[in-house]
Amino acid sequence: MLAPYAGDVLPERITGHDALVVMGGPQQAYDDASAPWLRATKALLRSAVADRVPVLGVCLGAQLLAEATGGVVEPGGSGPELGARLVAKRDTSAADALFAAVPFTPTVVQWHWDAVVELPPGAVLLASSPRYANQAFRVGEQAWGLQFHVETPADVFRGWVAEQADALREAGGDPDALLERTLVELPEVAALWRPVCDRFAAVVRGEDPRPRALPLV
Repeated sequence: MLAPYAGDVLPERITGHDALVVMGGPQQAYDDASAPWLRATKALLRSAVADRVPVLGVCLGAQLLAEATGGVVEPGGSGPELGARLVAKRDTSAADALFAAVPFTPTVVQWHWDAVVELPPGAVLLASSPRYANQAFRVGEQAWGLQFHVETPADVFRGWVAEQADALREAGGDPDALLERTLVELPEVAALWRPVCDRFAAVVRGEDPRPRALPLV
């Protein structure tokens, strides 16, 4: 695993690896000056999509995937989206390798102040929320962006709330209530989304994880 935020140099292309996973962070995907490694990360995402390498971007990773492939990320005009929330699948998700078997309104963990306001050209929208429409999308056949988190353990979420408690209050939120409400939902989030991560692993192995139709008798 490479850690560009710690000084690791990113390659120009994915070689010797079967997939690219880009996780979250406090940087701004639209502002390369917010971190010296953002430009290289977006270039690597572009090359991975062009080379048909399976990609999964989560939160900032999804925003970087959008920016890298022609989408637009901006500060969220409706304020931050935080804690355990519901998203709704779009009709197009019925044929998607990762989302076909996801419940219609799954619970996710949100933690973002910025948002994908325009999807990349040709991208497929897979899930939305009332506040921000572009919650999950696919670029090409096997590059997915998730604006939300599906992998957040309780100690990590506690850390986010503690670190940004003042910003939460300034945005009109109650850090204690947010923490309590979200911790209750984390087991459901893990149960709902672990199979999705398993399906991404199947894509990486070259398999098609979509449910197969039963033969008519």
